[in-house]
Amino acid sequence: MEFMIMEREKADESSGENSVVMENSATMIGPKGMIKQHEFVRVIIQSLYSLGYRKSASCLESESGISYKSVDLELLESQIPEGNWNICIDTLNGIKELVDETRASALFLVFKQCMLECLSCGDDSLALAVLRKKVPALLGRENICNLAYSLLNLKKKDLSNLDENSIFEQRRRLLTELEKLLPPPTVLPERRLEHLVETAVTAQIDSCMYHNSQEEVSLYEDHCCTREQIPTETIQILTEHENEVWFVQFSNNGEYLASSSSDCTAIIWKVMEGERLTFKRTLRSHQNPVSFVAWSPDDTKLLTCGNVEVLKLWDVETGTCKHTFGDHGFIVSSCAWFPDSKRLVCGSSDPEKGICMYDCDGNEIKAWRGTRMPKVLDLAVTPDGEHLISVFSDKDIRIFNLVTNAERVISEEHPITSLSVSINSKFFIVNLNSQEIHLWDVAGKWEKALRYKGHKQHKYVIRSCFGGLNSSFIASGSENSQVYIWNRRNPKPIEVLSGHLMTVNCVSWNPRRHQMLASASDDHTIRIWGPSQSKNIQHEKLI
Repeated sequence: MEFMIMEREKADESSGENSVVMENSATMIGPKGMIKQHEFVRVIIQSLYSLGYRKSASCLESESGISYKSVDLELLESQIPEGNWNICIDTLNGIKELVDETRASALFLVFKQCMLECLSCGDDSLALAVLRKKVPALLGRENICNLAYSLLNLKKKDLSNLDENSIFEQRRRLLTELEKLLPPPTVLPERRLEHLVETAVTAQIDSCMYHNSQEEVSLYEDHCCTREQIPTETIQILTEHENEVWFVQFSNNGEYLASSSSDCTAIIWKVMEGERLTFKRTLRSHQNPVSFVAWSPDDTKLLTCGNVEVLKLWDVETGTCKHTFGDHGFIVSSCAWFPDSKRLVCGSSDPEKGICMYDCDGNEIKAWRGTRMPKVLDLAVTPDGEHLISVFSDKDIRIFNLVTNAERVISEEHPITSLSVSINSKFFIVNLNSQEIHLWDVAGKWEKALRYKGHKQHKYVIRSCFGGLNSSFIASGSENSQVYIWNRRNPKPIEVLSGHLMTVNCVSWNPRRHQMLASASDDHTIRIWGPSQSKNIQHEKLI
């Protein structure tokens, strides 16, 4: 096989000059005059090629005089298949936009291919000459050592089977690798026009405070949602509880709602077609108020507990109590499930009890106890099962990585009353009695929390939640009998919902029906909220 090492020939000067003139032309287009015409046309040509409209792309190149490929890329496309390595190296060195580190990476690939072909031709001395004479002038010591190591490894391989077709295929792959390294304008990023359009659409969605729909966004007009995308109107009132309702939570599949009350019961509601809820059954077994419920990830089981109550495990389908954890001296403040729906964890306000992990039969699997685990106020397991987050000692948040056993503690300035984790396991929020809600990232990259204000909270436990499409919203109850909704990107509420007559203790956003919200209040009712379209409020007293 003939191997070519040549001196660089002059490139097509007229082509190069035309390119320079075109690149330097200052014709600006667009309503604000911010877009360079030649760049705009070039990304359109690229898009036409990527969509398969090759004739249209070629026609536009001819009509505009603008080529999709830069002069340098066209040179490389002619030099590499021919094995003109010296000229190829000169071309790479002539690309001004290449930073030193990227240039070194590109040259490394070229030299490696060059030496491989020398060895495949049995010309070891030429490969060694390239390494000794050509490489040191262009690459640093580390790359020289790496090339020497590659040379030794290549020498050990059987290169006799490298025919012309194999060499050509390797050169084609080399060109592909170089295209990934070369910066604009030498090489356009892949599908550049599509990326620009998606970025513009995403920016419009991100700036839309009410975006809460999975409907496709049209390119024909600027995107803007109205408040009808989120729940702002009471569409149903549930009045089955006989006392204050302290907690509500939708099931993970969005088909059920569980509520608990100071009347010592929990109720399961079924979400029907037409966004209407119907009574399914009452869970009776607790002797004291029930303040917390937790659905298993598979929605077949439900946990209930209270401030001075034991923890109970229920079968959702039959409504039977499958297991009671502990006795009346075992006070559970909160509980959570692991993703497998076979393990659960609960926290106690008794330091001697700490946090315990159980299976569904009541067997203790693991426990965190002692002075490092004082009074546990609330806890949660991220849906991915990787982190256990707990609130203890009033103001401290402990984030424990269940995989690595690493932990960190966040200390708030004011007492925390509740905790909620996002569906994607990336964020959590805490309610503070300072009338603020703080949003933290689970990974611990943020130095400060995002803060949300507007609701009223001084002395009661108020529970907030994430909700809407991609958990883009935060909702919370309030001591002034209202429900507050924030867009996660805005510290001020975008909606304040009125209807309850007393403190709203808890809210839950349906994870599948993004326009459905439930709220529980001391006025003995649960309100179901939907978009402001329905005019008839239904008062339900179901037996």
